[in-house]
Amino acid sequence: MTVESIISGAVAKAISSLYGVSIDPASIVPQATRKEFEGNLTIVVFPYLKASHKSPEATATEIGEWLVTNEPAVEKFNVVKGFLNISINPAFWLGILHDIAADSNFGIKKADENSDLVMVEYSSPNTNKPLHLGHVRNNLLGYSLSCILEANGHKVVKTNIVNDRGIHICKSMLAWKKWGNGATPESAGKKGDHLIGDFYVEFDKHFKAEVKELMDNGRTKEEAEAESPLMLEAREMLRKWEAGDEEVRSLWKTMNEWVYEGFDETYRRLGVNFDKIYYESDTYLEGKDLVLGGIEKGIMYRKEDGSVWADLTGDGLDHKLLLRADGTSVYMTQDIGTAKLRYQDFPIDKMIYVVGNEQNYHFQVLSLLLDKLGFKWGKDLTHFSYGMVELPEGKMKSREGTVVDADDLIQQMVDSARETSADRFADMPEEEAAEVARMVGLGALKYFLLKVDPKKNMLFNPKESIDFNGNTGPFLQYTYARIQSVIRRAGGIDMSATPQTTPNEKESTLIQKVADFPSVVKEAGRTYSPALIANYCYDLAKEYNQFYHDYSILKEEDEAKRTFRLLLSAVVARTLKSGVSLLGMEMPERM
Repeated sequence: MTVESIISGAVAKAISSLYGVSIDPASIVPQATRKEFEGNLTIVVFPYLKASHKSPEATATEIGEWLVTNEPAVEKFNVVKGFLNISINPAFWLGILHDIAADSNFGIKKADENSDLVMVEYSSPNTNKPLHLGHVRNNLLGYSLSCILEANGHKVVKTNIVNDRGIHICKSMLAWKKWGNGATPESAGKKGDHLIGDFYVEFDKHFKAEVKELMDNGRTKEEAEAESPLMLEAREMLRKWEAGDEEVRSLWKTMNEWVYEGFDETYRRLGVNFDKIYYESDTYLEGKDLVLGGIEKGIMYRKEDGSVWADLTGDGLDHKLLLRADGTSVYMTQDIGTAKLRYQDFPIDKMIYVVGNEQNYHFQVLSLLLDKLGFKWGKDLTHFSYGMVELPEGKMKSREGTVVDADDLIQQMVDSARETSADRFADMPEEEAAEVARMVGLGALKYFLLKVDPKKNMLFNPKESIDFNGNTGPFLQYTYARIQSVIRRAGGIDMSATPQTTPNEKESTLIQKVADFPSVVKEAGRTYSPALIANYCYDLAKEYNQFYHDYSILKEEDEAKRTFRLLLSAVVARTLKSGVSLLGMEMPERM
């Protein structure tokens, strides 16, 4: 039982005893007392004035006096207008610490047979280019959200939809045929996804040259783009692919395999994974069938050119293209088919799509169409919409080759961690130093991208993320390693130890901070916000470092106090490790 629930129950009893009114304890939500006021928890008493028929100050005072007399956890109180600030008995905090220490899964709720099944889709790469910084934020958000939902007792299926067909894929394939000279990842000495990405850029370079030449000859930009021989060739290749042309399909399979091997390596380095991967090439026909069936039901309509549309004007939207005039599919068609297959494969209670906010309209439409097609879960899908990662130089453009490559970024972060903390690694064997640098570099990257409210656009700054003293991943990792060093020098700590001592104010505050962890995990799951976990961990690490600075641990002569501070340190370290694991971060045992 948390201290908040104890106080909520006690306040409900106080109101019943004082005013004869029954209050649901769950409706009473204590908040952490603001730092400028004395106390640990604050109760707002305005909702109870009708019951007391007294002023806010008098009501808060009466409730406070009842708590001091009847609830052992409450030591004293003070009133600021309608706010009752409660100070918890230091001896009570000691009991809370012992309870936390005894629970190795503190703050984490395990799933059972009655738990909801949540499917989280993230990554969703195209097989015409390697993963970049934008994909990194997507993958880290999706993986962290999955971990947070699991920590809230849900069963979670992590899934990925690979966009492995379409005009963009044909552009890379055509460029390879024209200018590749039979290159393979082995012959080029490149990861497969990087090799294919080079040909995507190559296509765009030649396409732009063709468009410029046509415009120089009097065509408008739109006419030039439509008449470009290269683009016409790519569209013909897509038509052949959809018709099952053996040569086109064979090249497509070969090049996609190169890309998948490259993706898998990037995912491993990034520390994310999936329980099920779907491929657009397998799902778009399902969607196509559903769309064609929608014509018969009057949900969709066919234009004279053969294209198929949905009229959503009655829902406040517009007309949405679902099949092109040549019969080829669009992303919406694929998403409809994928949704159907997923609900056939899994008994999903909740479907969450982790996709950037530029696709907000897409998911509004998808939800409506699924609902109109008769899928009861259509209206319940959730689009986890997040902001873009921007660079000091501006937005990234894949076709122009101006993206921050994920593999290069990961390596840069690891190298920076090694260079920035060379003195910390001086006494480590080379293998251990390399592993710690990997943890720190990736920890810096993950924390920097996850500490920001997901809904906000953000500016990525690699140098700032490696700082060991700021609101960064390395600061959290160093705090954890510092605690582990203290515990090693002490010869270890028995987590079942029960030292009998009275925590001082600083120690009580630190225990309260640890005790907040379950409620933070719960709120992060409710609001889909890894940032809440990240910033809680930072506040906890900062609070611990102030305590470490102010009070001796190993040199403390009072044995009970020494044991208590070691136990408190161990609990903080375990909570930090548990918290950052929900961000996909690892903690080095020494730095």
